[in-house]
Amino acid sequence: MKLQELFKMQEELDRFIQSNQNINEDVFRKKGLALLVELAELANETRCFKFWSTKGASERSVILEEYVDSIHFLLSLGIEKNLNTLENWPDPIAEKELTELFLRTQKAIQEFLENYSMSNYMEVWSCYGGLARALEFNYEDVLEAYMQKNKTNYDRQHDGY
Repeated sequence: MKLQELFKMQEELDRFIQSNQNINEDVFRKKGLALLVELAELANETRCFKFWSTKGASERSVILEEYVDSIHFLLSLGIEKNLNTLENWPDPIAEKELTELFLRTQKAIQEFLENYSMSNYMEVWSCYGGLARALEFNYEDVLEAYMQKNKTNYDRQHDGY
């Protein structure tokens, strides 16, 4: 998947939010925490770790929306650190078991937040690619859901979210 279009859309949204909310501080760490929270919300919707429960995962559309919430912050973090030169989504990691994927993704995010290199950033993208594969999302699903959520995020700013 070509990422440049998504970076441009996210950069415009970030600029709009910063202007609309009058944000003048460095929010990199806050965005990093937001990414970790979104990852946890995604895991919660899949229920992959809830061995004590018989209730199934949320509907696919709910899981996809949570997934895309993460993509917004992942793009935004790259923009913050001038890593938005990444053109293509790196190959996904091979892990297929969801709990392990979530743990590995969390670790990759933490490593990126401590050392924001391109290689660490690409590792987070690879983990998210592995999650997409395991959740049976293709890049078209992700792109369409991202564009819809991007519009929703603008609407929320207009509505005083």
